[in-house]
Amino acid sequence: MWIVIDGYNVIRRSPQLHPLDRRDLQEGREALLAVLGAYRRLKGHRITVVFDGWEQGGISEQVRLTAGLQVIFSRRGERADQVIVRFVEKAPSGAVVVTSDRALAHDVSRTGALVLSAEEFHERLDLALREGDGGEFQKDDESVPESPGSRRLKGPARRPSRQAKRRITTLKRL
Repeated sequence: MWIVIDGYNVIRRSPQLHPLDRRDLQEGREALLAVLGAYRRLKGHRITVVFDGWEQGGISEQVRLTAGLQVIFSRRGERADQVIVRFVEKAPSGAVVVTSDRALAHDVSRTGALVLSAEEFHERLDLALREGDGGEFQKDDESVPESPGSRRLKGPARRPSRQAKRRITTLKRL
């Protein structure tokens, strides 16, 4: 599985990372990369983190490897969103983009990639790191049995769509 992360968007939506980012931009980035490095070692996913170099980036896109993560800074004049869309358009299906930016989420979903909000990713990340990958993630509401008096509906209306099935399957592996 390939996870593409909108770096600053994820940092600024995290209750743990946002205060570090406000104090020092570099400290926020390093904290995110440290957490993602631990997650990558645990899960083995390919992870790319894209940071915005719109105002202070170099002439060309900067790519480096840190703790097994591919870290990209967009070039000056190019937003991280543009880099993410460009990467995902060329990617095989199955890419997961982590962002809470609605415009980026819309653009990425048109390519067939799965979009996961930064908040939901933080929950899954925290759970995986706490449990040490002791099993697949399962939502609490899935384990609640139906009440004895409820009526079960039959037929195709109860089946999830292909897209919903793909999302469920992908999120279980995340």
